[in-house]
Amino acid sequence: MTQHIFDKALALHHSDIRVGHFTGMTSPDYWNMVGPFGGTTAAVVLQSVLRHPDLLGAPIALTVNYAAAIEAGAFDVQATAVRTNRSTQHWTVQITQAGASGAPQVTTTATVVTAVRRDTWSLNDLPMPAVPGPGQVERMTIGPKGVAWIERYDMRPVRGTVPTQWDGSGDHSETLLWLRDIDPRPLDFPALAAMSDMFFPRVWLRRAKPVPAGTVSITTYFHADAAQLAEVGTGYLLGRAVGQQFQNGFFDQSAQLWSEAGALLATSNQIVYFKE
Repeated sequence: MTQHIFDKALALHHSDIRVGHFTGMTSPDYWNMVGPFGGTTAAVVLQSVLRHPDLLGAPIALTVNYAAAIEAGAFDVQATAVRTNRSTQHWTVQITQAGASGAPQVTTTATVVTAVRRDTWSLNDLPMPAVPGPGQVERMTIGPKGVAWIERYDMRPVRGTVPTQWDGSGDHSETLLWLRDIDPRPLDFPALAAMSDMFFPRVWLRRAKPVPAGTVSITTYFHADAAQLAEVGTGYLLGRAVGQQFQNGFFDQSAQLWSEAGALLATSNQIVYFKE
């Protein structure tokens, strides 16, 4: 069976340096403007924990801080379990690359929390918005130039697509869209982490102005277990993203991802810098 292109981008190799140390390689297929797609970097972080021999449970929270752009080429990942309790486990993760002097430079820091889930009372207090099904919405076929990762996804905007006129006339920051891998791939936690970061900067929509912007930090909360993700399979997810406050060069945006059946799978919040 041919390996999916996303799995190639997440390929990590154990090293003999220490437990939890991996090496990887950036993927041109998921390249952004100045480095890898941030969602792919988040997925790599999560993958290092999921492949760690001491893993307990499944992910419930992931925070990724983008300290510097990862350059094209090899990188190192170190995942460390800093505390293991009866049902939760706390991790720190760092991605480094060799700098000009040859010394390792930190590009990414992260924390991950995994847990053993148990059956309890459950309720979805954030129902999926009523929207046309993915088959009734046209696929987005045009994206920013030089952004390869967009071509790896089937995105079908319902509302709030990338502005077609950059005239400063924006009046809201909400996007609703259906999405999935362009080449079918069963949903798992790394893919869900990547999809939580695939919304273009809210400031573009709110201002209708293509200002420079980039994620500084993103936190994703996973509300589904592996069995629920398996039920989604290769189906679409409905994503919603909205900005909340734009001020002094930074803004935050929240996002949610539901299955076609209406199950809330993940929520995320991120802080993003922007320039005039």
